Amino acid sequence: MNTVPVPVPHTGGLIALIPGTAGLLTVAALGIALLLILIIKVRLQPFVALLTVSIAVALAAGLSVTELFGTVQRSTATSLIETGMGGLLGHIAIIIGLGTMLGAILEISGGAEALSARLLGLFGERRAPLAMGLTGLIFGIPVFFDVGIFVLAPLVYAAAKRSGKSILLYCLPLLAGLSMTHAFLPPHPGPVAAAAIFKVNLGTVILVGVAVGIPAVLAAWAYAAWIGNRIFVPVPQDMVEAAEESRAALAAEQAAEGVRTPEAPVFVGTVLAIIGTPLVLILLATFSSVAMDEGTLRSLLTFFGHPFVALTISLFLAYWLLGIRRGWSRKSLEAVSTASLKPIGNILLVVGAGGVFGAVLKGSGIADALASAFHNVGLPVILLAWLLSVALRVAQGSATVAIVTTAGIVQPITASGHYSQTHLALVIMAISAGSIFASHVNDGGFWMVAKYFGISERDTLKTWTVLETVLSVVGFGMAGALSLVI
Repeated sequence: MNTVPVPVPHTGGLIALIPGTAGLLTVAALGIALLLILIIKVRLQPFVALLTVSIAVALAAGLSVTELFGTVQRSTATSLIETGMGGLLGHIAIIIGLGTMLGAILEISGGAEALSARLLGLFGERRAPLAMGLTGLIFGIPVFFDVGIFVLAPLVYAAAKRSGKSILLYCLPLLAGLSMTHAFLPPHPGPVAAAAIFKVNLGTVILVGVAVGIPAVLAAWAYAAWIGNRIFVPVPQDMVEAAEESRAALAAEQAAEGVRTPEAPVFVGTVLAIIGTPLVLILLATFSSVAMDEGTLRSLLTFFGHPFVALTISLFLAYWLLGIRRGWSRKSLEAVSTASLKPIGNILLVVGAGGVFGAVLKGSGIADALASAFHNVGLPVILLAWLLSVALRVAQGSATVAIVTTAGIVQPITASGHYSQTHLALVIMAISAGSIFASHVNDGGFWMVAKYFGISERDTLKTWTVLETVLSVVGFGMAGALSLVI
């Protein structure tokens, strides 16, 4: 079996540990252990923990201070920290920013309520759980997981109240839809960051994400129906009241900022068109790059299908169709857009620090040493990617940290072989699937689900934790199966 050549580690650094491959692998293992200790025991913010570990690993592997930080005196000196963070954020920050603003307009305009009402009308009360699941699946494409819960929880309360059945029958399908899109589909941070690290175009990630995610969410819905009929959880009246108070407070805050949302109805077709536009444009660009020769039409499709352009077009459509045409002022649109960007700073910093970690692994030679070691183990890359992501997820709780750390470790392994864009996208899906495995008490999502839907910690472990595990295992199973036939 061929192995990847491992470069001799740097010797001019601040610290020099055991030389050669063994030393580099030791540094990598200690670095990951330190990362987990800082996040789990010290409770250090993940961005700070990733940056600290990246610096420690770089110095321990023998990188010089100049290589790591650059220098003011020599403008030609390359800083690994700057290139690692800038290279990754330069690609994903625009996508996440545009996607976040788009989600905010859909949220504030009442798009979720319109979509849910339409689906409930189509499926009827008897199939209301399926309607809630589809609402989460569609609305979850442009909206963050926690925002989706905040917006859609009152709809779950109402459906469960009308039926008199366990709230689990309605919230679990919704959560499965939100979680699937958050894990597997752009413009969410995890798959977008991994696509940037592996240099896979988003159209391919979308196609593979749908192929992997749909069977996973169907399996999760089946589990939700089964467990929802066995555990009864009443509608949490205190959360119903809290949701009403939150909405009233939000309305007051928006009024104070000059945000006046119209009372005109939102058409479901409009919502679907806005959500679908960037996906269609990106997919057309992907297909044109494979099926068409160079020419004006291909150039146009490539331009409009670039994620930056496609999401900008979708955002402008939302501004016009859900905003200005329905009576929103330009000041209201500006205020909503600006407010939506405030929560994403932490996400971008964590992802950027993951880019620094990946750059350090490459620049120090650790990445090549890891590639050689894992290659000799003989595990398929896709299985290795899922197992690493699962281990990091279960240990420290953050899906984003699990994705960016695993991607930084696994990407150099794929760089040493001949992997197609589709196969790399399947590796990304394996990493994303691992990042949602077994959500438990160290994950903020666990407590959000328990709080919003009034589920005890014990029942949350039986329901939500298992639901996430089903999504993870089936998603990985689909990715693995597809990798065998592609």
